Amino acid sequence: SPQSTVCEKIVELLGQNAVERRQRKVQILSQDSFYKVLTAEQQAKALRGQYNFDHPDAFDNELMHTTLKNIVEGKTVEVPTYDFVTHSRLPETTVVYPADVVLFEGILVFYNQDIRDMFHLRLFVDTDSDVRLSRRVLRDMKRGRDLEQILTQYTTFVKPAFEEFCLPTKKYADVIIPRGVDNMVAINLIVQHIQDILNGDICKWQRGAMNGHGRTYKRPFPEQTESSNVLAAGKRSHLESSSRPH
Repeated sequence: SPQSTVCEKIVELLGQNAVERRQRKVQILSQDSFYKVLTAEQQAKALRGQYNFDHPDAFDNELMHTTLKNIVEGKTVEVPTYDFVTHSRLPETTVVYPADVVLFEGILVFYNQDIRDMFHLRLFVDTDSDVRLSRRVLRDMKRGRDLEQILTQYTTFVKPAFEEFCLPTKKYADVIIPRGVDNMVAINLIVQHIQDILNGDICKWQRGAMNGHGRTYKRPFPEQTESSNVLAAGKRSHLESSSRPH
């Protein structure tokens, strides 16, 4: 699933790659940084391709929620660095500085309600299943895994988890982006929306109720279909002025 690629393209088109990291107005944060620290037994299973990293329980949701809350409050945070080769959390962390807009991406970012309710805008990146599989194979082979293990893990864990946990969260999306990064029409519309926020043309969105009532903003793009998630962090819905990040 190309949600990280979509985020990177958005940041690139906004010209933020040329800006020093501390000064960027748009930051990317990945759910993958919040994988739980595995026990020795779990790590051994992971190295054999027998651990389910696509299950909601694979993530440290408490740390994720605390980190996002601190970001929304304008604080500098330290985010874990995860090693996908050894399936372990590294000692060093990544510093994320306060920004006007934060893009939080991951396969299950809409699954946990406490986290889901923090977002102003929810984007679901919808990609064909064959494309998702081919991208996963190429990515995991670069991480040193053999093809048989990749395909076994896909059929045993990845595809079932997508159907059970990821795909149902599509209903929470405000915007669905078909074809991922190939859909430049949709991406350019998102870029323009963020640019309007950065220019002050769009005020801060009002923090909605925790139960999700009162939601009025919904702008789907044409061609709605199936896959992963990418979004701007904050909380959802109406417009009002505020100094907190989107």
